[in-house]
Amino acid sequence: FIKIGDVSGEVIEKTALVTRIRTPKFEDITIPNSTVLSSTSTNYSSNTKVINNGLLIHTTVTIGYDVPWKDIHKALIEAALKTDLVENTPSPFVLQTSLDDFYVSYQINVYTKEPTKQPLIYSSLHQNIQDSFNAAGIEIMSPHYNALRDGNTTTIPPNYLKDDYEAPSFNIKNKE
Repeated sequence: FIKIGDVSGEVIEKTALVTRIRTPKFEDITIPNSTVLSSTSTNYSSNTKVINNGLLIHTTVTIGYDVPWKDIHKALIEAALKTDLVENTPSPFVLQTSLDDFYVSYQINVYTKEPTKQPLIYSSLHQNIQDSFNAAGIEIMSPHYNALRDGNTTTIPPNYLKDDYEAPSFNIKNKE
């Protein structure tokens, strides 16, 4: 499973003139070997058989400063552990990759021994992140919107909310 330029997939044929790659959507792409030789290529599967850990893949979420980082780490790890085709050992881990003006960037890192299944793994991981964050009461949304939404209901689906949940009231401050 390799990536050459913007094309990712399994190598299905190599000739003296071209390399053919089948994408995860079963598109067969022919790449001239001159392009292969003159551009960067990434081989995702070569080390998964040699190195015991497998391939390290990651995805990022940005969450506002109002949510404790420990809660975010816990939710991301829980999501990773529920994801099929992700290795439990070594354990998934979280890196905080930036402290921006309105949010922190959190990167969940997981190992897999199935590099050809990356699109499926990422899709499942993203679904599990949404479920894990909803269950923890953490909204994945723009902190800009959160600051301006006084009086609006939460974006967390109703089946995750407590029965007594009420939308916050609209507040007006009078400076007299």
